[in-house]
Amino acid sequence: MNPNRLWEDSVIARQSRYRVGIDLGTTHTLVAFAPVAGEEEVEIFPLEQLVAPGEVAFRALLASMRYHLAPEELAPGDMALPWSTPEFETGLPRAVQGALARELGSRVPGRLVSSAKSWLSHGAVDRTAPILPWGAPGEVDKISPLAASGGYLAYVRAAWNQAYPDAPLEAQDVVLTLPASFDESARALTVEAARLAGLTRVRLLEEPQAACYDWLSHHQRDLTAALGGIRLLLVVDVGGGTTDLTLIKVTADGQGSRLTRIGVGDHLMLGGDNMDLALAHLAEQRLGGGRLGAGELSQLLQQCRNAKERLLVPEAPPSATVTLLGSGSRLIGGARSVTLEREEVQAMVVDGFLPRVGFESRPQGRRGGIVEFGLPFVADPAISRHLAAFLARHAGSAAAALGEDYDPDVPPLPDALLLNGGVFNAPLLAQRLVEILAHWRGGAAPRLLDNPDPDLAVARGAVAYARARAGQGMRIAGGSARSYVLLLKGDGPEARQGVCLLPKGSEEGVEVLLPQRSFALRLGQPVAFHLASSTGDEPLQPGQLLPIDYEQFMALPPMATVLGREGGGEVRVQLIAQLTEVGTLALACVAENDSTRRWALEFQLRGSAGEAAAPADRPHPRIFDAAERIERAFGARIKGAGPREVKQLRADLEKILGRRDGWDTPLLRELYGQLWEGVKRRRRSADHERVWLSLVGFCLRPGFGAPLDDWRLEQLWSLYDQGVQYGNDGQVLSEWWTLWRRVAGGLPAAAQERILADLVPSLPPQPKKGKAPKALDDMIRLAAVLERLPIERKVAVGDWLLERLAHKGESPHTWWAVGRLGVRVPLYGSAHNVVPREAVARWLEVLLQEDWPRVQQVPFAAALLARLSGDRQRDLDSVLRQRVAERLKDARAPAGWVRMVEEVVELDEADEKRIYGESLPPGLRLVG
Repeated sequence: MNPNRLWEDSVIARQSRYRVGIDLGTTHTLVAFAPVAGEEEVEIFPLEQLVAPGEVAFRALLASMRYHLAPEELAPGDMALPWSTPEFETGLPRAVQGALARELGSRVPGRLVSSAKSWLSHGAVDRTAPILPWGAPGEVDKISPLAASGGYLAYVRAAWNQAYPDAPLEAQDVVLTLPASFDESARALTVEAARLAGLTRVRLLEEPQAACYDWLSHHQRDLTAALGGIRLLLVVDVGGGTTDLTLIKVTADGQGSRLTRIGVGDHLMLGGDNMDLALAHLAEQRLGGGRLGAGELSQLLQQCRNAKERLLVPEAPPSATVTLLGSGSRLIGGARSVTLEREEVQAMVVDGFLPRVGFESRPQGRRGGIVEFGLPFVADPAISRHLAAFLARHAGSAAAALGEDYDPDVPPLPDALLLNGGVFNAPLLAQRLVEILAHWRGGAAPRLLDNPDPDLAVARGAVAYARARAGQGMRIAGGSARSYVLLLKGDGPEARQGVCLLPKGSEEGVEVLLPQRSFALRLGQPVAFHLASSTGDEPLQPGQLLPIDYEQFMALPPMATVLGREGGGEVRVQLIAQLTEVGTLALACVAENDSTRRWALEFQLRGSAGEAAAPADRPHPRIFDAAERIERAFGARIKGAGPREVKQLRADLEKILGRRDGWDTPLLRELYGQLWEGVKRRRRSADHERVWLSLVGFCLRPGFGAPLDDWRLEQLWSLYDQGVQYGNDGQVLSEWWTLWRRVAGGLPAAAQERILADLVPSLPPQPKKGKAPKALDDMIRLAAVLERLPIERKVAVGDWLLERLAHKGESPHTWWAVGRLGVRVPLYGSAHNVVPREAVARWLEVLLQEDWPRVQQVPFAAALLARLSGDRQRDLDSVLRQRVAERLKDARAPAGWVRMVEEVVELDEADEKRIYGESLPPGLRLVG
């Protein structure tokens, strides 16, 4: 073992005096602790925080919010805390956190970062990019969801270390909680947030289990009696951002009681935030003045959250007023207020989110519903329907837990209920949920376990869990909440199969070898394994072959790597799976003849906007014939392949493999690998270079969608500085720029900016008429698809293109480029980086002056610019969108173009092709 690590461990062991639980919540962050020695009660660590400018006070809860200050909004003395600014905050926007952040955010629009935890689990955006506050104006500095989460933990660490300098938090036994439904990427990002805050040794615990551990700790002296008669416990944890469901089996024998977690729910972005947003919509309608901007809605949301918390408690006032302040000089004079009545708020929240439904009821709609803030909230807000679906899915495990004496005339439902989360501070919601379960159980209400402090239970339970790990209390068994499978493909067209890698219930730290399965892998080449997980009840064994129903299994990001060095031959390997201490799947390839040779596989967590097809069951039967044909053109052995043979390469490949628009992603990437082997021979002639560029771009499009495409793009990008050999050939130049347009989705921002720098001299309208650069059309189309460019660069390019279009003779494809630049729903980039509405509205005014029937590209460009995304930060105002819709109808544009302006819709294949510029590989879908 590393001697430095031994020394570090010994130092930490001497300083580890406390067990600490951190509840990093969507709405609040909370810390609990207890000494390692002894059995003292778990305490809440009070967090000092600003409650007013210049006023610091202790509070049990730290609002998980950051308020990004305007210049000179607060003097340095008004922001002073008892500790120096954590190093983590260096370079981040000037901000306050906690109670004062929440207060300022309720009064000033567009500066409050909230719900960072929800953003951390949102895979359709770059969670490491500065995108928060969502909807903030350009002058407001932004921060990433990862950094915001790390910032709350850094704040906790600074406060703790101020209070306990001899026992720094980073040296304590720290347990960090998270939703049971968090997927692999959200768990990994949570660990990374802790690492950024300096907490490198944390354990993760699911929040519903933490709540149960807290209950166990309060009843440890009479646990047998407290659990008496309970066979199946349901934990319902509804927090600010998620609804988390967990089933725990209770068994008793002569040795006492045992608890085993037997089921967890899928990720539901449904909680207090949804309730606040529903109330904000109601208040927005009553305020008048039309649709609010994203920043104003965010301010109203905070006001409605405050009103909800006042009106849902016992002895609530009859009403609450919410006030939307003006901005700037209109801060007071521009204020507008509405009143929310207690009865209507209670009805909206209770009946809207916990309606009385039958057990057979199921969630309505599968796509995300409310997306004003870019978050994919569930389409159906009825928690009761999601609960019915969860319990039905786990009916087998529930029946086994209840035993043979439960009433067969009713579904196997839990006989005890533990409620947690700030939502259940409202007794009306708790009462309604008990009523619903009683109705499903034929009138017999489940026993409601006491949880007097649902805001505090998770942090305290994390400490109880740390104690249980050290032998000071009961452990909840259960192991992995999910089964993990390796995806295969059956013989039938729809028959998907999988091999179990790690069964549900597997304990952490135990390696599981996949028996009777080995793989021959070529060193130096990418290898990927497609995985899925399921929380279902079916008992599985490692190596078991099973059919895959994608209603029950959730596809995971592929696990992939490049083994060894290029050209290193083949190695036969087996797979070893393990559940890590932080609850994630670890997978490794191990050489069959030498167990010391291991290659760790990593999840490809980059948040691309593509969904790849399932893995191919076998290579194309004629791939070797195709490879031989490519070898004839670009191989080292055959130097005499003439121009005619090279020109016919694409046609010959289609004769061998079928029409190229039917080549799927695995085949395309295999062909790319064959072409890459001939990269050094692409310059034998202009025909060689043109054909090689054309085929490589086609085979690697759209730059993502297959495992290890980022590795392939790194290979390809190494050619950019070399440029083309035959630059005087217009066709070669055209294929050069087309290649980079086709793969742009896989290029990082730095590469896209480099490309734009080379295009810029040709993009603005030239002051003097002269010969246009070769392949100018292709250069313009390439500039239009660089979605990772800074916003100001996109706006500049769009303005240049509109200037070009003011002159006669400009290619009509330039109109397409304008629309592509300003798309409201990006094809692969992050939604935070679209061109601002103000610039797009200005461009649209130019398009509206054109003769649409004469130039067919103009209507489609207008439809892209006015497309409705559902996110009010990106969407244009309704008046302008309606003008575009009417012009589209007058121009007899396809009905689908009109719908995309008037409704939130998915694109059909034809329109997707129009936006992308050509068809996508079969099985790959672009999702916004």
